[in-house]
Amino acid sequence: MKKLFVLLMALAVVFGAGAQNKAGWPEQLKFMAGPPGGNWFALGTALSEMWSKAVLQTTSSTGGGVANILNTDAKKGDFGFSVTSLVGAAIAGEEDFTGKAVKNTVVMANLYTQFTYFIVRKDFADKNGIKTFDDMINGNVPVRFATLKPGTASEFVIKALFKKGYGTDYDKLKKKGWTFEFTSYENGTDLIADNHLDCFAFSVGRVASVVMNIENSTPIYILPVGQKALDALAQAYGTTTFTVEPGIYKSVKTPIKTVGDYTCIVIRKDLPDSLVYELNKALWANKSSLAMAVQDINELNPKEALPEGVPAHPASVQFWKTAK
Repeated sequence: MKKLFVLLMALAVVFGAGAQNKAGWPEQLKFMAGPPGGNWFALGTALSEMWSKAVLQTTSSTGGGVANILNTDAKKGDFGFSVTSLVGAAIAGEEDFTGKAVKNTVVMANLYTQFTYFIVRKDFADKNGIKTFDDMINGNVPVRFATLKPGTASEFVIKALFKKGYGTDYDKLKKKGWTFEFTSYENGTDLIADNHLDCFAFSVGRVASVVMNIENSTPIYILPVGQKALDALAQAYGTTTFTVEPGIYKSVKTPIKTVGDYTCIVIRKDLPDSLVYELNKALWANKSSLAMAVQDINELNPKEALPEGVPAHPASVQFWKTAK
């Protein structure tokens, strides 16, 4: 009887510790991914399935970089994808976040680099002598232009680059004859292939199937962005300059400079530390299997997982500073 009592007490301690460790955990989590057809959508599904098995039941929904920050802050979702520069803009209350106090959204982890691609039809560029994005912005040629829908990280970056990098905006460009479409990756791919667009611009990972799909359907160029514009955007929102190197896409023959950022996961600051720690732990442990969904997740590493200049969840700081 004494041995049985000791065993029961030991089990009570173990299970009690487990229950205490999960104090305050919700019954399930909602993860907000990205538009259908992109890397965020595919990776969001894989992440949700992984966390459901390893940590806590997680559902996945579509989303966008701006909307995911706002919905996380308002507890309409628990965590989701965004880009690190958007978190900075949200905390500063600028651009899409003007008048919207964001206080409950922090970074869980930087995942991988985010490139902004300015894809132009080759026939349009050759006819009008366009070799860079600066040529297109500063020229007097009407452009049928598309990006993703407002509320996405892509649309934010494009709009911010127009304003901070070139001192222009949608309205000013419309006066020069530009037209604008706000669409999805899939529809944008079809529109540029069918010659309904001259330029399709969006942000996505270093190796993007959507770019490959476009260049397989029609001859294109990926336009480089001028360093002056890149520096102006970096000063405003903490972006950086990335280079698309030859060898990834068949349309790239020389290095292409463009807007660089990081895809990150934003998360509710008020979620329990124990839960956020376990989410990070499972993310790191399952990196290899997640890369089967989106190759870019291979870039995840402890050295870059914590952002500079924007706040991260305390449990994320605790995990990534000791992760190996």
